[in-house]
Amino acid sequence: GLDAVLYAARAIRCGDADLVVAGGVESMTRAPYVMPKAGSAWGRAPEVHDTTIGWRFVNPRMVDQFGVDSMPQTAQNVADEWGVAREDQDAFAFRSQERTAAAIASGRLAREIAPVEVPQRRGDPVVVDTDEHPRATSLEKLAALRSLFPNGSITAGNSSGVNDGAAALLIASERAVEEHALTPLARVTTGLSVG
Repeated sequence: GLDAVLYAARAIRCGDADLVVAGGVESMTRAPYVMPKAGSAWGRAPEVHDTTIGWRFVNPRMVDQFGVDSMPQTAQNVADEWGVAREDQDAFAFRSQERTAAAIASGRLAREIAPVEVPQRRGDPVVVDTDEHPRATSLEKLAALRSLFPNGSITAGNSSGVNDGAAALLIASERAVEEHALTPLARVTTGLSVG
């Protein structure tokens, strides 16, 4: 998504466009199941792996050169490196869930969501107009969750959820802002200085 914003800003700066819709999509629930090749000729022991939270069939050179940690493993690495206590992670997660629930209840987040109708085989379409999170929880429930890693602090409750989402922005040149009477929410800058 952020790359799309940068490409849009670059196209506008170069004069190739005046209005660009830039967006991105994450669909973790559609991550594929994968099967490795058979361990022997005509092998009859199929394996199936879920790719939602992690790499499969990684070339060892990629591990050495770049690392292939999943998002939960990266979170654990950060917690270990910076000494973030489990209690602090749970408290942050709980506060985030409460704030999100309050923003949804007040209608504040509704301004940012374009409802999408999902047709059903039978009956009325399902209208998706609210984020999949938050989840009703408590500090006690969060503290009771088992860590994802031995001697770790990352749990399903204090890490990012597995969900889907999409976002889009309208990126406009100064000329398009004036021509269409738009009200900018932010300005894209390159961060370059000339001197």
